[in-house]
Amino acid sequence: MAVAVKPLADIANKWSTETPRRSSYYEQGVRNPTKDWAGSTQASASNFKAAVSAGDIDKRFSGGVRRAGTAKWQRKAVDVGASRYGPGVTAAAGDYQAGMAPMIETLAQVNLPPRRPRGDPGNLDRVKAVADALSKRRLALAASGS
Repeated sequence: MAVAVKPLADIANKWSTETPRRSSYYEQGVRNPTKDWAGSTQASASNFKAAVSAGDIDKRFSGGVRRAGTAKWQRKAVDVGASRYGPGVTAAAGDYQAGMAPMIETLAQVNLPPRRPRGDPGNLDRVKAVADALSKRRLALAASGS
């Protein structure tokens, strides 16, 4: 005997009309989680490594991209992302400042070699000094969890 299921269109319609009304439940769950998010996520580091190191991860990734396709990405980015972009940037202002602070501090400490005449390959040493300092700081921050 087959499982009795409602038509997919009915299921999708109920999901798309009822679920948005549950935003207060979502917020309550985020404010009062049953487990600490950071602790649980850190504890799963080995699972993450195993997942991204799987032998066929490139095929899984590529398959997911193919399945979604450019049209879906574009539709969701325009229909959902565009209206959330501005408020998202505003909400992230403090995080942006906190994230940029170590990079600005690093830039302020870089000692650039003297500027050379325009077109002189020695000017690339100035670029390298900045890139090396920022990369070193980024890697140190990533390793420390800061």
